[in-house]
Amino acid sequence: MTQQQLFSIAFFALLALLLYQMGLMLQPFVFSALLAGLLAHWAFPLHRRLSKLFNDNETLSAMVLTLGALGMVVVPLVVMGVMLVHEAGAAEQAIRLWIAAGGLHRLPDQLATVPLIGEWLRAAAVEIDTQKFSMEQSVLAGAKGLSQFLVGQMGDLLKNAVLLVTDFFIMLLVLFFLFKDGSKWFAAFYELIPMDESHKQKIVTRLDQTIRAVVKGMLVTAIVQGVLAGLAYLALDVPFPVVLTALTIILAPIPFGGTALVWGPVVLYLFWIGPAGKALIMLAWGIGVVSMVDQFLRPWLIGQDVQIPVLLLVLSVLGGLSLYGILGLFVGPILVSLLMTAVQIYRDEYHTAANPTPTSPVAPP
Repeated sequence: MTQQQLFSIAFFALLALLLYQMGLMLQPFVFSALLAGLLAHWAFPLHRRLSKLFNDNETLSAMVLTLGALGMVVVPLVVMGVMLVHEAGAAEQAIRLWIAAGGLHRLPDQLATVPLIGEWLRAAAVEIDTQKFSMEQSVLAGAKGLSQFLVGQMGDLLKNAVLLVTDFFIMLLVLFFLFKDGSKWFAAFYELIPMDESHKQKIVTRLDQTIRAVVKGMLVTAIVQGVLAGLAYLALDVPFPVVLTALTIILAPIPFGGTALVWGPVVLYLFWIGPAGKALIMLAWGIGVVSMVDQFLRPWLIGQDVQIPVLLLVLSVLGGLSLYGILGLFVGPILVSLLMTAVQIYRDEYHTAANPTPTSPVAPP
């Protein structure tokens, strides 16, 4: 072994050790950094336009976009928190008024109208009513306890959200510097990739298309599902429609359950208060419209841009969610798209070269 080879081995061993140690140090911030990278890539065209508007001042543009991201998250959270605390007290008062109006006495007859299990529910309610304790006092105590629990939990969440807030502000910090210096970082990293220029171009182009398609597909589908569900909440006079709409949008990207985690309990609530027609309308709208939008719109938005087969796209989303958590909803399709690009490069550059297409033999004259 020559001295140059020994130095090369030592250098790459040191480089691997340093990269490993850096990975360990940065591991707690991987989620925040990857999420910031997805957002920065998706919003980078807007950053370029703002930079031109600000006389090529990329720092000012990065600051404006970062503050915009901060406002888009913090303001809705604060509004939802205030509404939840206010409406928790309103719910307790509504239950008190319902009991005062004789709602408990009418309850068995209302339960009897529930399809399939109505008679069983009515018998159970009558049996409970015959017990030695006061149902009215129990319901009032339960409502008050629920109200206090919601308000108390809101306080606990605010007190114990240090880690979540830290991750969020790390994401904002990374987002700012990706807008400000992302182009220079990418150019330096691109130059270091040990691949043919044409191969690098194919992979980068495919990565760009996939990230934009996945982010667009997830966001647009979630917003459309939330708006459709929110229209039903308003039309059916469901309490807290704004909060429920926001929760529907947040939970929409989850493959199993998703929006049903919100509109499903709404259906049960409408069955409870009667008449059953509203509950059946909400059930039909939730299954036939809100949930079905996800089955068609998301694969269409993502698949039409990156040409991933629908079955492989669905499996990549589910597998990514299982392996990487919520971030896997984005990472899964991106990895599949990059694999398809690598297979295409192999087929074009290596497989075809190793197995040239045989030419038809020329007939002798």
